[in-house]
Amino acid sequence: MSRVLTILTALVTIVVAIFGGVATAYLVGGLVEEHWFTGASRLTNILFLILVFVMIIATLLTMAERKWSAFIQDRMGPNKARIGLPGLKNRSLGGLPHILTDVLKMLTKEDFVPAAANRFMFNLGPILAFAPVFALFAVVPAGPSVNVFGNRVDMVVATPDFGMLYVLAIASLAVYGTALAGWASNNKFALLGGVRATSQMIAYEVALGLSLVGLFLAFSSVQLPAIVGELGNAVGLGTGQAQYLWRTDGAFDLGLPAWGIILQPLGFLGFFAASFAETKRAPFDLPEGESEIIGYFVEYSGMKFGLFMISEFVEVVVLAGVTTALFFGGHHLPFGGEWLASQPLMQEHQWLFGTILGTVFWLKVVFLIWVQLLIRWTFPRFRYDQIQSLGWKILLPMGLANVFVSGALVLWDPSLRALAIVGILEIGVLMVLTMTRKESAEAGGAHGAHGGAHGGHDTHGHGLPAGAHAAHGLPAHGAAHASTH
Repeated sequence: MSRVLTILTALVTIVVAIFGGVATAYLVGGLVEEHWFTGASRLTNILFLILVFVMIIATLLTMAERKWSAFIQDRMGPNKARIGLPGLKNRSLGGLPHILTDVLKMLTKEDFVPAAANRFMFNLGPILAFAPVFALFAVVPAGPSVNVFGNRVDMVVATPDFGMLYVLAIASLAVYGTALAGWASNNKFALLGGVRATSQMIAYEVALGLSLVGLFLAFSSVQLPAIVGELGNAVGLGTGQAQYLWRTDGAFDLGLPAWGIILQPLGFLGFFAASFAETKRAPFDLPEGESEIIGYFVEYSGMKFGLFMISEFVEVVVLAGVTTALFFGGHHLPFGGEWLASQPLMQEHQWLFGTILGTVFWLKVVFLIWVQLLIRWTFPRFRYDQIQSLGWKILLPMGLANVFVSGALVLWDPSLRALAIVGILEIGVLMVLTMTRKESAEAGGAHGAHGGAHGGHDTHGHGLPAGAHAAHGLPAHGAAHASTH
């Protein structure tokens, strides 16, 4: 019971902290718009969205991942670091002191540079690995555009015309960071790790872009705010993912929203898998597989090593944010959004409406972060040939097929309902394939083998089952056959 209460307390704390942070961002944005100049809220959004939300969540993930891995592996989590103050000496404080110890260790550890390394390129590697990831969140809308103190506040840093093309272009720059880190170290093991990381990232960039083309066709835009959409002033006037494919009549809007996960389930799978591989985290952590190869940043120490590490956690947050905006409706509720927006309190205090939807966005982000941690500590590391086969032989053809099917359905039915029907069918097929156990799929083959065992004989003329062969020290027929190959 105490553990359940602890989890509930943590969830309530997360919701309250997010709500307070979003409300502060909107109110500060309204103040600077009123007292500074038009568009000044975009500058404060850099502070709140990137430096506060993204960085704080990424920093807390260094502790959250340890606790989640300990929970999955049924062991004690981070509880050794303590603060030597009265009343706190014997308290682990949920593992939070480990974050402080990590920071102190990275800042005070010796900054070692190999004598034969290219110093300029060696120092540039961590920057190129961290900065592009850090800049990706600039185009992600984290809340609706509302009027605060009579001024329009957009909860996004930038809205360039090229939208998602900016995300794809900036994300590709991280390849240079890994390549330079391995090459500039003048270490053959680091070079091999850099080559492996670079080839993996390039392999999945093609599938990453193709997985989004169907979504661009559906919403006729590459801009994230246009894909996320906005609620209309009247019923049925919503745009992007704020519109309904089917809805009920009445004051409370209830229906099937045009979310990307419904219109493009295969696109979501391709994008999420390719993005996960781009982060180089398990099960795609081949560039850092200690049992096979030494990582591309083996020569880095101190804060340079810390930049490589924190960039991975920032990638986790950015991936969750971009996925939320593209496939899970962004800051929109699945239903009831139009009803909530029409309430007099929300009309009078639009910052409150924006805060509620902004909190919804960040809760979706936290959920997708948890999904990534679940995958991280559930699946074993893939072989390198499996990694390349997944990118080139599965995700790439699937992306091409999805583009052709999506284009034909959008051309046939611009209302996107036909695309949604096909998407729902695809989700059903994927759920059946996911929930089908391997044992049940092989039951028919095992039954046939059992029937053959009754009619067959071993080398001594006895019809012994496979287990009896093993008990007598004799190889089973299947094992003997496999050993010949």
